[in-house]
Amino acid sequence: MVDQQAIERIVAAAGPVDQVLEPGAGQGALTRALAGRGARVSAYEIDPLVAGKLTARTRDLPGIRVVRGDFLKAKPPREPFAVVGNIPFSVTARIVDWCLTAPALTSATLVTQLEYARKRTGDYGRWSLVTAASWPWQHWSLAGQIARNSFRPVPSVDSAILRITRRPEPLVQDRRAYTELVDLGFSGVGGSVDASLRTRYRGVDAALARAGISPGTLVCHVHPDQWITVYEALAGQR
Repeated sequence: MVDQQAIERIVAAAGPVDQVLEPGAGQGALTRALAGRGARVSAYEIDPLVAGKLTARTRDLPGIRVVRGDFLKAKPPREPFAVVGNIPFSVTARIVDWCLTAPALTSATLVTQLEYARKRTGDYGRWSLVTAASWPWQHWSLAGQIARNSFRPVPSVDSAILRITRRPEPLVQDRRAYTELVDLGFSGVGGSVDASLRTRYRGVDAALARAGISPGTLVCHVHPDQWITVYEALAGQR
């Protein structure tokens, strides 16, 4: 990334952070900006040559630790931490999954393909399974777009800043029961939400009405907040 204004927007979106894990640190432009805001940054770089150069460039800067290795193989810290990174598009889903399963993660601020960020945050008016299933524990938001000419070499697509923030208190207590319901809704059985849920639950019509979901609604058009309402209405209705 060569656009300093874009870098500052990423750092601003991440907000005040103490301990940061940065996937794909590369040349260290974002690394240095984060450290300049007082963060303690563990900068992961899988390419040993690039990691060596980054180590040399940041050796005298406080708050930066360069890790030569694969971020996806890192063990999440036990104390609260954030993930901030201009990540490789090819491993976006795997990095997001890593973040979602890290117990002490407070937030993730990731530069992704614009289309990916829009799909995960409902910006197309549609919602994905991963967003709906994690919504009671994580809030997803689109924190801005980044033009492709902010990068060298220039990619073929625009990018966005995706924010995933852990909620202080979960909106649902029973993760297994909630995700089981959402998974069933997204299974495609019957072609609609009501048809899918009726294969396992009683009182589906009343639950959907309570959530404001019309009969025959496609699953992608159900807002994550509506899933929570349906879950609460169907608790114990199997």
